[in-house]
Amino acid sequence: MNDESLFEFPCSFPIKMMGRDTPGFRSATRSLVEKHTGPLSDDAIRSTLSKNGRYVSITVTVIAQSQQQLDDIYRDVCAHDDVLMAL
Repeated sequence: MNDESLFEFPCSFPIKMMGRDTPGFRSATRSLVEKHTGPLSDDAIRSTLSKNGRYVSITVTVIAQSQQQLDDIYRDVCAHDDVLMAL
């Protein structure tokens, strides 16, 4: 285990992204993560609409291989204009 990480890799790790509910947002979030993980199953992706239906929260659960992989995913996700917040 890397001394700088609180996780033991590989591990299951949820990545949550929020943005406006558009078809482009859903496909963009999947593509951003798959760039670092390879193809994801549909079961790895959950979405929840806001009460007013204007925003959506997408949670993608990945099998993270390293802290560097997670850092790279978050860097790309946070840099995308359509992603309003990532957790």
